[in-house]
Amino acid sequence: MNRITIAYYVLIGFFFLLANSTYAQDQQIADSLVKIYMANTLTGEARLELLTELSFNEVKDNQKSLQYAEELIKLSKEQGKNFYVSQGYFQKGSAHRLMGNLEEALTAFFTSAEIAKTEGQIPLEGSAYGSIADIYAISENHTNAMLYYNKAIATLRKTTAKIALASTILNAGDALLTRKSYDSALVYFKESGEIFEQEQYPTGKAYNLGNIGMVYANTGKNDLAETNINSAIRILETTEDFYPISVYLMAMSDIYLEKGEWQAAIDYSKRSLKLATQYGLKDQIGDANKKLAELYEQAGDSVISYAHYKAYITYRDSVINVKNVQQMADLRTDYEISQKQIEVDLLEQRRKNQRNIAIATAIAFILIGFLAIGLYRRNNFIRKTKKIIEEERDRSDKLLLNILPEETAAELKRNGAVKAKKYDSVTVLFTDFKGFTNYSEKLSPEALVKTISFYFSKFDDIIEKHGLEKIKTIGDAYMCAGGLHDNKKDHAKRMVLAAFEIAAFAESTKKDVSASELTFDIRIGINTGPVVAGVVGTKKFAYDIWGDTVNVASRMETMSESGKINIGESTYKIVKDIFNCEYRGKIAVKNRGFMNMYFVNSVKKDAFVSNPGTGLP
Repeated sequence: MNRITIAYYVLIGFFFLLANSTYAQDQQIADSLVKIYMANTLTGEARLELLTELSFNEVKDNQKSLQYAEELIKLSKEQGKNFYVSQGYFQKGSAHRLMGNLEEALTAFFTSAEIAKTEGQIPLEGSAYGSIADIYAISENHTNAMLYYNKAIATLRKTTAKIALASTILNAGDALLTRKSYDSALVYFKESGEIFEQEQYPTGKAYNLGNIGMVYANTGKNDLAETNINSAIRILETTEDFYPISVYLMAMSDIYLEKGEWQAAIDYSKRSLKLATQYGLKDQIGDANKKLAELYEQAGDSVISYAHYKAYITYRDSVINVKNVQQMADLRTDYEISQKQIEVDLLEQRRKNQRNIAIATAIAFILIGFLAIGLYRRNNFIRKTKKIIEEERDRSDKLLLNILPEETAAELKRNGAVKAKKYDSVTVLFTDFKGFTNYSEKLSPEALVKTISFYFSKFDDIIEKHGLEKIKTIGDAYMCAGGLHDNKKDHAKRMVLAAFEIAAFAESTKKDVSASELTFDIRIGINTGPVVAGVVGTKKFAYDIWGDTVNVASRMETMSESGKINIGESTYKIVKDIFNCEYRGKIAVKNRGFMNMYFVNSVKKDAFVSNPGTGLP
């Protein structure tokens, strides 16, 4: 049976110190302190303490927690309060880790540890080491993870910070659980559980029970696993800690599947999916849909199984992108084979030439002609071989450029890896087809890909025309960006122009009788701001961008209307003098509150006098 562990995204190694005491995270505390923060009446160290508590206790909105941490770092540096600087970096690392920004998290934790060590803040130093170990564990660097776990545990044993010590021991045990060292993991869980019980720390007790349950689940002791995991879920429901609940529900689904109780297994997976969807836990949304697809397939319900599988693949690369990567892999294999064959042919030719020279020594006059012929053939062969190599290299380069931007592809060929880069201003566009899901259920896989390709091929031509960069497709969604690899500052304008052409193409297709089966209403969303870009993976890699700008652009598309271009306030400020924009007001956005939105309706009069004939309204 396929078992899972709680991983390290939600473990409780976070803490802060006030009056030498350690506290648990509590969203209600953060909610109550927001009013004080908004009043902006506290100054000095009181303000720093408020920001520390807000960043620590804000568990529902990681972006808010990060903002509080950044403000804490800035103010504490200005006031020369190094202890709070270290606290700020610790909370910054915690927020980045929960958002999946592992490189930023690791940098922040190392900074926190260095400052805490200099200031003699041993508990904070030890917890920072533990969090560094967590990052290495997430990255599957087991050697470094256990090195820093042991360093953290040894440091924290010198203090009275029992919760921090128990949390680090628990995380070390979870690293051993992931490595299937079950007996060793239980030893760690036993010690951490005893400390949590002594300190009356329910959240820690919940994780400890859940992880012990995972050990039992992995060793076939399902009854013990079910008892421990259910106890963990009950505690975590009271603290509203949703990620581990979602993971533990999937573990319960596995347990009931092994018992042969199909409906119970399905119910647990559905609960996990509902919770993950409600709180935007992307990993668990994908895992739950995949598990439900398997369960319904085994139960003989192919329709529901297919629906869940489609939902699952929306969190993976598109069919077209995967096909391109596979083609590149095949081409690389063919090229390597051809290289080996060329080496064999050259070696064989060299042997023939040596034999000819030996014969020519005996009968020089006769074989001078043969030698000349042999040299001619050899040179002709080398020219042909060189041409073949160059053609294969050109094919590989062209295919690579179809997958990665030119600058990124060059860096990958040069260094064998691509370093992530941050861009301060990038414009991101998302499109989506209305009613596509219902339409796709009626099509064969071949027809589905053909339909998507019909639209996306045209979209590719449009964004290339405007000097933009295609990022990826996800199901029927199309994503591109401007401002990544050129020095032009007008990427927002070019993106809106491209959006008009995309919308016009979709509208004209609806009026085309020959394409009547391929017609959809399209929604378009655009946002501008900072992003991080890089290449994911070392095999079947893909170029992607991340950041709040991307999330907001996706929300702009979701909140748009058919045939409309919906933009956020950051984009509006850039293009308002070029395009006629319609203010929609402040609109509620899931998990983000109210946001200003605008429809872009047309180009302003005389905005493109120097470039007539754009074909735009």
